[in-house]
Amino acid sequence: MRPLVTADEMRVADAETMRGVSRDTLIERAGLAVAIAATTLLPRVYGSSIAALCGPGANGDDGRVAARHLAARGASVRVLDALAPPSVIEGADLVIDAAFGTGLSRAWDAPEVSPSVPVLAVDLPSGVDPDTGVTPGHSLRATRTVAMGALKRGHVLADGVALSGDVVVAPLGIRVRDPQVGLIDDADVDLVAPLGRDEHKWRRALVVVAGSPGMLGAPALVCEGAIAVQAGMILLCAPDVPRRQDGPWGVEVVRLAASASELAKVAGDALDRARALVVGPGLGRSSGLETAVHELLRATREPVVLDADALHVVDCEQLLARQSRGGSPVVLTPHDGEFAALFGSPPGTDRIAAAQRAAEQTGCTVLLKGPTTVVATPTATPGLPGTLVVTSGTPDLSTPGSGDVLSGVIGGLLARGTPAHLAAAIGAHVHGLGGAALGARCRASAIPGAIAAILGARGAERSGARAG
Repeated sequence: MRPLVTADEMRVADAETMRGVSRDTLIERAGLAVAIAATTLLPRVYGSSIAALCGPGANGDDGRVAARHLAARGASVRVLDALAPPSVIEGADLVIDAAFGTGLSRAWDAPEVSPSVPVLAVDLPSGVDPDTGVTPGHSLRATRTVAMGALKRGHVLADGVALSGDVVVAPLGIRVRDPQVGLIDDADVDLVAPLGRDEHKWRRALVVVAGSPGMLGAPALVCEGAIAVQAGMILLCAPDVPRRQDGPWGVEVVRLAASASELAKVAGDALDRARALVVGPGLGRSSGLETAVHELLRATREPVVLDADALHVVDCEQLLARQSRGGSPVVLTPHDGEFAALFGSPPGTDRIAAAQRAAEQTGCTVLLKGPTTVVATPTATPGLPGTLVVTSGTPDLSTPGSGDVLSGVIGGLLARGTPAHLAAAIGAHVHGLGGAALGARCRASAIPGAIAAILGARGAERSGARAG
């Protein structure tokens, strides 16, 4: 898990580092890191033409040091003043954007560069807000960005995602202490405890309350998502759907029959032997179901995932009151439209701040879906950031039923005893990896199989490392 820092957090980390290392030393380290990155973007350095767009601050100093190293390797380097740049940069084999980095507080319009010319950004593409990723002006689209010390939030949010290109971190000896936000990566999947030798199906059982007449695909996808992450016994209650009715769910799923009026009691009784609960996909929004969901929330002592229709029958005050009474963890999984309906306004440009406010308002873990998924919790696991960010998702996941699979994956991880905000973030990460693996072939029903294959390969790799 890598820290994602704000500009202010980075300034504090820089200041602490400079108590033992001089500013000039840090600049030399940073400039050398940029020069090394530049060599990876050129067929050869000797004889290449490089334009380094350098500003007046530390970012520009990094660029000037890089220019010195590259010139020593035989490149022809032009250092351009970012305060009076040309309108077009021509004749370059590589452009280094060392104009402003994280310190710019106004709109800035970069010179034009041919799309065929690689651009190397120093720390952050100039003009991108380091905390939100928004750019109010025109920034150069980097082929690669060398992030100094740590990733910035702007690298993974809004415009910053596309503008930053491939991001590599140059540590420079800078240590970020107690980061508030972390970026989930593949190694974090290992934070899910492996199954013990004495495991049995009831130890990680899951109750799913989802589906309705005419909406039978949603509960099947939830169940398949849970099976993909090795949930145990799965008990499905689809209100008003007869127990004997065939559906697309697997033969492993145990059906519980209940009308809307019986739902809370039937599902509640099943929870006596289960570890977690998923509520919402395909459920509908009738008043009877609203009452049943409220009753379930009041009665359950197990972690709960609320998704889709369930998000439309709860409110912030009700959720906060439940959590204030010591209720079990609740994971909310809204996309932007559901977020606006539940919290009164869309997330806005700062999605991290929006998810954090939502978590405080409800006392729940909030998973804000999007191109970059943000998971925030008011009660973090000790030793882990309270907000986790996931960037593994791709546009291929924007397919009907994909969110139902995700809620099942999270529910399955909760049933395995994973803490709520880790279950949400790791669930979103493997869900994104599954979609990326499928690519253009991605459809919701294929995602669970892709997730199971990824987790199986990860488990085999981990077992091999232990054996070695």
